Amino acid sequence: MYQALYRKWRPVTFDEVVGQQQITDTLKYQVASGHLSHAYLFIGSRGTGKTTCARILARAVNCEHPNGGNPCCECSSCRSILDGSAPEIVEIDAASNNGVDDVRALRDEAIYSPAVLKKRVYIIDEVHMLSKPAFNALLKILEEPPEHLLFVLATTELSKVPATILSRCQRFSFKRIPAELIKEHLLKIAASEGFELTEGAAGLLAGMAEGGMRDALSLLDQCASAPRIDEDYIYSCLGLAGNAATQSLLQDIFNGDAKSAIGRFNDLWMQGKDPVGVLKEMSQLIRDVLLYRIMPPDGGGLVSGNFDPAVLKRYSDAHSADELIALMQILENRAAQMRDSSNPKISAEMCLIAMCDGSVQDSLYSIRARLDKIEQAMENGKTAVTLNPEPVAVEKPAKADEGQVKTGIHDAVPERAVTEPEKVNEPEVSDAVKEETSNVKKEEESAPEKASSEQNGFDIASAIRDIAAVFPMGTRVIMTDASAVKWQLEGDVLNAMVKTEFNRKALSAPDKKAKIENRFEELFGRKVRFMVSEMPEEKHTVRDIEELRKFDIVQFI
Repeated sequence: MYQALYRKWRPVTFDEVVGQQQITDTLKYQVASGHLSHAYLFIGSRGTGKTTCARILARAVNCEHPNGGNPCCECSSCRSILDGSAPEIVEIDAASNNGVDDVRALRDEAIYSPAVLKKRVYIIDEVHMLSKPAFNALLKILEEPPEHLLFVLATTELSKVPATILSRCQRFSFKRIPAELIKEHLLKIAASEGFELTEGAAGLLAGMAEGGMRDALSLLDQCASAPRIDEDYIYSCLGLAGNAATQSLLQDIFNGDAKSAIGRFNDLWMQGKDPVGVLKEMSQLIRDVLLYRIMPPDGGGLVSGNFDPAVLKRYSDAHSADELIALMQILENRAAQMRDSSNPKISAEMCLIAMCDGSVQDSLYSIRARLDKIEQAMENGKTAVTLNPEPVAVEKPAKADEGQVKTGIHDAVPERAVTEPEKVNEPEVSDAVKEETSNVKKEEESAPEKASSEQNGFDIASAIRDIAAVFPMGTRVIMTDASAVKWQLEGDVLNAMVKTEFNRKALSAPDKKAKIENRFEELFGRKVRFMVSEMPEEKHTVRDIEELRKFDIVQFI
């Protein structure tokens, strides 16, 4: 009878476990020295070796001839555990046996000494699925178990395990297995099984496994029908679009060519590719490009390794992080909707259209990405923007001849004599009030000019214009717009007081903050700390009050 590869190649000793040496070394030492705990808790993602290590530990503590903490796998105890005939080794799936009655039955049975083996071992998989009463029933025997009893609990969700259980166990965290180790193990198994597995195909399977050895072996088992397994065969066998098709599809999206993107996706769908899988590959590619963008020059070693580094570098240089994040958000939102969709193909097509057409995206990242494109186009001279356009001269129609017949409705209206407007009687104001008002007017008229141009003998308005000259057009307009931003220099603090949240975010970016500080030091030889704050509300002045007093409404202020 054929046996699946992940079962056939399951490790039988601690030394055969791949990628968890920090755990296997500790367990081997405890077995060899006899310093065993009564309860262990294995934590980690799927396929990383939790249940495998639990079974090896069960054999090691009962082995008649242990070898440095490893079970010999040859004595009667090891053989009975391996073939599943040992009654003292009990494996429980908490996902289906999670009631309090199941745990009570376990507790009543566990008090009896083993008849054949040294220890009675209970392996409870997916322990976080136990109900609260079941955990309470397990708590007492887990706290004070008999000498012959050993518990090994395994879970993928530590947060769902009560603290009372955690405090009574030794915890071991299983990490995701590196892709390079999975790749080497797959090549070794392929050579032993007698089929050819290329280096690129092994790396592709290792990347798809996401750190789980069992997933990698299951994928290899699915592709093992061919004598030679390469990347193209894996794409065909697993229904994947492939690197070339995914990169071409992403290029259509970057070009905004929805027609080409939909046509390319339809070709993939006709070839039997899964729409969800195509979008997942697209998400992986954009993620790698984003890592190249924010962690140059090689993405910090965090890329999947499934795509050409030259392509990732080219895309990362040409597109901003905001644009890439906006595309990722669309993919994630659509992927969540496709799980409940009756027609995943249509949902995938709508996703591609939204990614191609930036005008239908309303997220903050998409808006910022579009602004970046506009700024780049302005810098490159592709778009001409006139901030203060000259007034357009409009030609006045020529006067009609006096003898010409007037037929228009406006011509029929007789001209009225222009008269002077009637004067309004103003309330009399005392000489003292007039003098005070005149002084206030002079101070108010001169104060804004001084505040905007000079601060402590420093021409702040001119300095901001010089600093803004190195920024793109959009940022430059915001910095020099006196109605949008008020600049203040106090000591070594350069403060930009803004009115709107949009302007605050535009100036608060870390790269812009550092650029403003460096530019200020370069121009004026002094270091400043740049900050953005909210513009204070304007208050009524004496001049305003005097103007309102003319209309007898000062009492309402």
